[in-house]
Amino acid sequence: MTPDLDRTRPVWRQVAAAITSRIADGEYPVGARVPSVVELSAEFGIATSTAQKALAHLKSEGLIRAEVGLGSFVAKRPDDDQEPSA
Repeated sequence: MTPDLDRTRPVWRQVAAAITSRIADGEYPVGARVPSVVELSAEFGIATSTAQKALAHLKSEGLIRAEVGLGSFVAKRPDDDQEPSA
């Protein structure tokens, strides 16, 4: 099933937000492989360049890390760098 995307907002941001949400929810735990560009392209019905931009954004945010020839993996949860609440 292809997730619904709001075509009035940048699609790559929506895909990145969906992956971030999956990481936060534990669907993709730290160390787990995240879907490849081709897999994201098929799942969301988007161009591979759009999927690549979403993954590049997540990498720049430090949420995922790429390993050549192996894929991309969850590096940390989105809330891992927040201050603990008092």
